[in-house]
Amino acid sequence: MQSLSIISVNLWHVLFALANLAIIYVIVRRFLFKPVNKVLDERRAEIDGIYAKAEKASAEAEESRLNYAAAMEAAEQTANQLIMEASRDAERRGNEIESEARSRAADIRRQAETDAMLERRKAEDDIRREIADVSTRLTGKLLEREISEADHRALIDSFLQEIGTENDTDK
Repeated sequence: MQSLSIISVNLWHVLFALANLAIIYVIVRRFLFKPVNKVLDERRAEIDGIYAKAEKASAEAEESRLNYAAAMEAAEQTANQLIMEASRDAERRGNEIESEARSRAADIRRQAETDAMLERRKAEDDIRREIADVSTRLTGKLLEREISEADHRALIDSFLQEIGTENDTDK
């Protein structure tokens, strides 16, 4: 039977154990649970703040990315517009240069034609002077010799025919 006394349940021991348990629970709750819960709440609030900051930073980053994408698109459009304007300006300038070159070529051509005409007239004038000089010398030599009036007329007529033939071939 002795073995039963060891196994037996003593009510006072059970009540005493329950009272100790209740006291320990109150002490632990007052001195341990409340401070631990307070620390946990502070940690939770800190973590929530970190998450809120992270979400805010993520939203700002997304907004910045969208702004950057919009700015890049606007810059690309501006660049394309500038390229188109530069192309148009270059084409216009090319046309102006071509027109100016054609105008200069026409001016040079007209000037060359005018110069050629002046040279031709100068040459004709030189030929006339030379003809006049030759005719003067011829007349002087003819006067030195005695010729008849008929010979004189024949010489003048042949000379005039030669001058007329030369003028006709020049034209």
